[in-house]
Amino acid sequence: MKKIEAIIRPEAFQPLRHQLDQAGVKGLTVSEVAGCGQQKGKEGIFRGTRYEIKLYPKVKVEMVVAGHEVDSIVKIIMDTCTTNETGDGKIFVSAIEEVYRIRTAEKGKAALI
Repeated sequence: MKKIEAIIRPEAFQPLRHQLDQAGVKGLTVSEVAGCGQQKGKEGIFRGTRYEIKLYPKVKVEMVVAGHEVDSIVKIIMDTCTTNETGDGKIFVSAIEEVYRIRTAEKGKAALI
């Protein structure tokens, strides 16, 4: 099993959710986050006061899938979320040793379905 974490632009979430649903991905965890990377930040003026924005709003989408599904899901994320501009986000893939469903005590793939 693998965990895929994608940090994406907020406006890319709904199209991504639709594409993942079409691909059969049912379980997602979604969080509103803020972060920075290659984006240098920008300066704004509010009521005559200058301020600098260094953190940008993002959406973090997490899912645990079977190992053989990773490449196709990563491709869906990349195809759906790219604008070819700085700030499109990142995808992280990590190994998951085990998963348990709390209600039934099922483990492994049975706990994901």
